Amino acid sequence: MTFTKARFASFEEYLTAEASDLPEGRCEYWDGELVPVMSESLLNEAIANYLAFVLWQMGIDQMLASPGKISIVVNGRPRTRFPDLTLLHDAHLVLMERSTRVGTTMPPPRLVVEVVSPGDEDSENYTRDYHDKRDQYADRGIPEYWLIDPQRSWVMVGNLVAGRYQFTTFRGSQTLTSGRSETIISQALPTLDLTVTSVLTRGARR
Repeated sequence: MTFTKARFASFEEYLTAEASDLPEGRCEYWDGELVPVMSESLLNEAIANYLAFVLWQMGIDQMLASPGKISIVVNGRPRTRFPDLTLLHDAHLVLMERSTRVGTTMPPPRLVVEVVSPGDEDSENYTRDYHDKRDQYADRGIPEYWLIDPQRSWVMVGNLVAGRYQFTTFRGSQTLTSGRSETIISQALPTLDLTVTSVLTRGARR
């Protein structure tokens, strides 16, 4: 990662900065410096966009289901995260009228989704999504956290229970002897009708 020049004496100064004082693009706040968020792969971006499209078809406002544009203030390092998909509450439309940031005084999002980039269990990609973000999102009180993992052909849905996520793993057809893909069950989206294979193939087959 390439760090930009430190421009803020404190995190509080960063939070109150005008948009004109911030660099273009998505940046996470690391110990006084802004670090550009690496661009997503075309596959990761396509999966997040497809899932957003599914939510819009369910009647969810496009402003509430945002792929890759919403930052969330969290504890730890970094202090801001950009989920691949964020599902907000109606109240956020008013609270975030002039911002794309979910601050600490705002309610947490309903749901966040991360699409995991390839890598084994010792890789930075795996550690970031399966451990670091998991702990930060749980600490922030986000009730549901999805891990979409194309490499492992599964979607893990974590529900927050007593401050920790309890995960259920839903698998794609290529990992089941039945040849059928599992339907994803979500507490945040109880009417969702979506299989793992449909997510991983962006709706190409169900």
